[in-house]
Amino acid sequence: MTASLVANGVSKTFGTSKVLVDIDLTVDGGSVHALLGQNGSGKSTFIKILSGYHRPDPGGEVRVGGRELHLGTVGAAHALGARFVHQELGLVDSLSITDNLALGSGFPVRYGTIMRASFDASATEDLAVVGLDVNPQMPVERLSPAERMLVAMARALRAEKAGPVTLLVLDEVTAALAKREVERVMTAIKTVTARGVGVLYVTHRLQEVIDLADEVTVLRDGHRDTQAKVSGLDKASLVRLLVGHEVAEPGRQPPPVGPRIESEAMTVRGLKSPSLHGVDLQIRAGEVVGIAGLMGSGREDLLGTIFGVQRPSAGSVAGPGFSICAGKPRECLAAGIAYVSHSRQLSTAGSLTARENLTLGDLSAVWRPPLLRHKRERAETLVWFRKLGVSPGDAVDRPLWTFSGGNQQKIAIARWLRCRPRVLLIDEPSQGVDAEARAGLHDLLLGAAREGAAVVTSSSDVEELVGLCDRVLVMRDGRVAAEVTERERTTERVTSLLHGPRLAGVS
Repeated sequence: MTASLVANGVSKTFGTSKVLVDIDLTVDGGSVHALLGQNGSGKSTFIKILSGYHRPDPGGEVRVGGRELHLGTVGAAHALGARFVHQELGLVDSLSITDNLALGSGFPVRYGTIMRASFDASATEDLAVVGLDVNPQMPVERLSPAERMLVAMARALRAEKAGPVTLLVLDEVTAALAKREVERVMTAIKTVTARGVGVLYVTHRLQEVIDLADEVTVLRDGHRDTQAKVSGLDKASLVRLLVGHEVAEPGRQPPPVGPRIESEAMTVRGLKSPSLHGVDLQIRAGEVVGIAGLMGSGREDLLGTIFGVQRPSAGSVAGPGFSICAGKPRECLAAGIAYVSHSRQLSTAGSLTARENLTLGDLSAVWRPPLLRHKRERAETLVWFRKLGVSPGDAVDRPLWTFSGGNQQKIAIARWLRCRPRVLLIDEPSQGVDAEARAGLHDLLLGAAREGAAVVTSSSDVEELVGLCDRVLVMRDGRVAAEVTERERTTERVTSLLHGPRLAGVS
């Protein structure tokens, strides 16, 4: 079978920084090839070269399905049968599945009229390829995250006159999916490879590599460090390949000497929204509280609704010295409540520099009216870059959009940790973050709790919550259905509660 992708000697330089150095990589037809690397290792740059977004340095060569790819030309990879699905799926929620499938390729037309019935029939066939059996006229906003992902895959795999799809690039597509949803996506990927399509699979979730991939390539500092068969590897050996040494699993650290802070930090009462049905929470200073729940349980909306990213219809937030209405960001910030969204577009400003993003939450330490003290600002940013392992470590004046997604996540979290909030609300803290950085982020969050902050984190990763949190609140049907205390906190216990019976009184 012809290789779906053959890359030889691909390099890329930005200014004086060598981001990729002579990368060789082959994806066989009908196989899954995992591409791994720590944040800033060059994965995103390599994919952007394949898609035509970046023009590589002279001398490299790429072939897709046996045909030469004209590098640096947008649309060239598509014409050769390469398709790309990213973490941001590019779907329009208010449109139907059919309309989303037509984005890019358009509808079939006869005599100036859209052949709707014909397209609906072909849409059903496209969805069947990825194992999705839904009404193609359904709005995308009504789908689960896994179903949305499958619609994006179906769109990428649609047959076109130019020829069949030979290569499918999946870039962090499962980062925000729960385990059962990931299994559904992996089943669809196996169906795709059975049709002879090669899949280049980028992820930070190492268990997915073991369960799905045939081969793995590891990038480190822009170089190809390893290429190996996945059979025979386990999670620990993949971590060693990634970082070059063992990485301890995150977990609770013993509290500092002295009494633990037990005072109230934040109390939420009667929080209501379309997805929340009267949520009550009481959070203490110095603790890390996890929010678990399946998609649609309200878990994914809770923290953003408290802060005001989504507006609640009712609810209050109170604590020592403050009492405010929920859903008002300005008042939350004044009360010492900070929020980091799972969406980097909401948490950061991509056109500003990393330095500007990191200090934006509180300029008082770097402000001498009427001017900013740029030297002080730069020095403080470098300190946080070292704490979080942001790469490149000295690129504080680069626009944030030029950093990898994982490094953007680190900078978004550092912005609010720097402000020493009373309460830190954080959705999906390690989404898109590599194994070593994940442990470092967890240490920072635990450190903030030891210093008296309350940390509330919502995550689709139950293992993360169990390893990080003092207690875990389980949501079902828009309410807190159960609390798992430190004594009974296990992955099995939390998972069993996620799938409990429907709560009474919820329509």
